[in-house]
Amino acid sequence: MTEDRIRLSVAAARELGESALRRLGYDAEAAWIITDHVIDAALCGYEYSGLAKLLNIPESHRFRMPRGPMRVLRETAQSTMFDGGNENGMLVLYHATRAAIAKAASHGMAVVGVTNTWMSGRSAYYMEMVAKADLVGIHTASSPRAVAPPGGIKPVLGTNPIAFGVPSANGPVLLDMGTSAFMATELKLRERLGQTLPEGVAIDPDGRPTRDPTQARLGALLTWGGYKGFGLSLMVQAFGVLAGSALDPDRDDGYLFILFKPDLLQPLDQAKQELAALIDRVKATPLAQGAEPIRIPSERAFRTRERLLREGIEIDRKVRDALVALGA
Repeated sequence: MTEDRIRLSVAAARELGESALRRLGYDAEAAWIITDHVIDAALCGYEYSGLAKLLNIPESHRFRMPRGPMRVLRETAQSTMFDGGNENGMLVLYHATRAAIAKAASHGMAVVGVTNTWMSGRSAYYMEMVAKADLVGIHTASSPRAVAPPGGIKPVLGTNPIAFGVPSANGPVLLDMGTSAFMATELKLRERLGQTLPEGVAIDPDGRPTRDPTQARLGALLTWGGYKGFGLSLMVQAFGVLAGSALDPDRDDGYLFILFKPDLLQPLDQAKQELAALIDRVKATPLAQGAEPIRIPSERAFRTRERLLREGIEIDRKVRDALVALGA
C-alpha cells in the first residue's frame, strides 16, 4: 500500500462516516443509515460510492436547499408515491424500500415512486434488501443530466441505473448497472483526486473526446453500449417521470420500485430452487481456452465483501483527511 492510501477497520470507517454526518446535522439514526450504505458499497469494491461519497453531500446544491420530512403524496393498497422532502436519497430510499417490502409482503406486489430526493447511492443495496425478504424487485433511478445521447454534445439524460434483485436457494442474485459509459460519482472522485478518465467515456463542452474529469463534468458523459444503452437510459428516465420527476426541484430525479412475491406465479421454495439451478447451469458452461471462470452478477461484490469485512477498507488518504476535518 502506498503512503497516499490507508486501511481502516469497518468499525473505524463507520465512526468516521457517522461523525462527519452528525456534524452536517443528521441525527444518529440517519447518520447510521447513510453510513451503512456507503460502507457496504466500499465493502463490495465500489470505492467511488464508499466513504468518498459522503464528501459529495455538503457540496450538492440540494443540501443547501430547505429539507423536510418524507411524506406520502398518494397511496393505494398496492402503491405509494413519496415526496422525499429534498432529503438525501440514501436515507429516503432506505425508508421507501422498507415501505415497498412491507406493502408487497401484505398484498403480493407493490409499486412505489419517490420524488424530491437526490444522491440515491448504489441501487444494489436496496435490491439486496428486497431479495433477502424473498421478493423480486426492479428499481430504476433517473438522475441529474450528465449524459449526452448518441451524436449529441449536451447532457440531457442522467447516468440512470437500473437494478434487479431475485431470491434464490443460494442467496440473492443482483444486477445493478448504470446506462452511462462512466458513473458520475466515480467522475467526481477522480476529479477530487486529480485522476484522468478512461478513453471513450466523455466529451468536453465542445463535443470533443476528453479524459479530463472537469471537462467531462462541464461537457457530458456518453451512453454505455451505444444506441442500445441510450434506449435503456431513455426508458429509465421515462420511468422516472412516472415516479414524479416533474415534481422534483431539478425535474430529473425520479425513483421507481416494482416488487412482487414469487408465489404469485409459483411456490416460493420451487422458484428459489429453480433460480439456483439456473445459476449453477450457467456457471457450469464449458469455457473457451484461456477464459476466466464465468462470474454471475453480484458474485464478485459478495466475495469482496466477505474478504474486506476481515481485512478492512482501503481508501485514499485525502478522503480520510477530508472526512476527519468535516467531522471535527
